[in-house]
Amino acid sequence: QIGLKFLEVGGFTRKSMEFYQMAEPEVESLANKTGELANLLVEEQGMGVYLMRSKGEKAVDLDTYAGARTHLHTTALGKAIIAYLPESRVEEIIERHGLEQKTPRSVESREELFEALEDVRSRGYAIDDGERLEGLRCIAAPINDSSDNVLGAISVSAPASRISDDDLHGHFPEQVLSAANVVELNINY
Repeated sequence: QIGLKFLEVGGFTRKSMEFYQMAEPEVESLANKTGELANLLVEEQGMGVYLMRSKGEKAVDLDTYAGARTHLHTTALGKAIIAYLPESRVEEIIERHGLEQKTPRSVESREELFEALEDVRSRGYAIDDGERLEGLRCIAAPINDSSDNVLGAISVSAPASRISDDDLHGHFPEQVLSAANVVELNINY
């Protein structure tokens, strides 16, 4: 059985990451401003790893936690990251991890995924409309370094009943993009 010592090691590792240090205040601020759940995710070995989450006053309690891993294609966070990876790297991730269906709305094919990633690049943010958890909507933006390498992504998640179709392309994306921009500025300058 794994002991709690691993929690200490993981916490130390996370706290020592410059990316985490720069992003933590913005994730908390995003949760407070929206009242919803804000998340920070990075890619490691083709999977998404949650670095943190922060709950606003209305946030739902999901199955995510620091260290939890998820398939990148099923989350707005993951799509925000892989949209800015080289196509060959995305192909490697698909080859290694597949395109698991979490819900009936999950991306089913390479073609559908690459079309979704093109939408992310044209909009500047990604959307998960019940693709990982039915009834949950999420908006995420990538966080890039000064060389335009994607470091991770930041998001806000809420029940579909609280994020209308208009909100998917209005108020929430503006707040998520603003938070990502602040993190990028702090990291790059």
